[in-house]
Amino acid sequence: MTSCSTSVEGDARNMTFGTPSLKIGRCGSLTSLNPWLVPQDRSTEEVPPSREFPTRERARTKVTSPQPGIPTPDVVDRLPRRDAVWPATVWWLGVHGGAGESTLAMLAAGSRPAGHAWPVPTMPGTTHRVVLVARSNYAGISAARLAAIEWASNTLGDVIDLAGLVVIADAPGRTPKPLRDLERVVAGGLPHVWRLPWVDAWRVSPVDSRLPLHKEFRQLFSDLEITTASTPAHH
Repeated sequence: MTSCSTSVEGDARNMTFGTPSLKIGRCGSLTSLNPWLVPQDRSTEEVPPSREFPTRERARTKVTSPQPGIPTPDVVDRLPRRDAVWPATVWWLGVHGGAGESTLAMLAAGSRPAGHAWPVPTMPGTTHRVVLVARSNYAGISAARLAAIEWASNTLGDVIDLAGLVVIADAPGRTPKPLRDLERVVAGGLPHVWRLPWVDAWRVSPVDSRLPLHKEFRQLFSDLEITTASTPAHH
């Protein structure tokens, strides 16, 4: 009997940007043949069996700034840009509709939603710190990949300081393995990746920043050195 397996080519820690291509494998599962990051030597490396993508995933890579040789994405694949006059501790950039940028802005003091566009500062010499936000489904992770390529190709110059990517669970329960694998690949091209859990209460009621947050949210804000909206300011 033929066994069913799902794999991702290459090691996300040592790759350059490529073109994604997913197809259905022999047993009906998604298989990544040519993921976003492709090994420079084009060789196929065996990927060890994956465990559940950690709820707190901070991908520690050397990709902390745009890289030479990354092709500029087509115009249709780029996020829009808008002038951002106001300061912010962090700009949450939802790479697709419903990503969760407004929710995070309500929870983190001094932060702002970017309105699904790169927040370009209007004052010369100013840099805005940005965190990409995506849901954990295929469309969300793919949109995050495109945004990361746009940043890495250096089309934004030095006005954007990309801190990383927040992936918010799009449903309760375990994330399917093909999506966990794809998340790891995308993580290889970003400074950090944080994964936040599904919050069932927010499905039926408004977000209340006064209520206790899940530890993953607290860790995210701690890593970014920002306080929650419910934390009183010290004077």
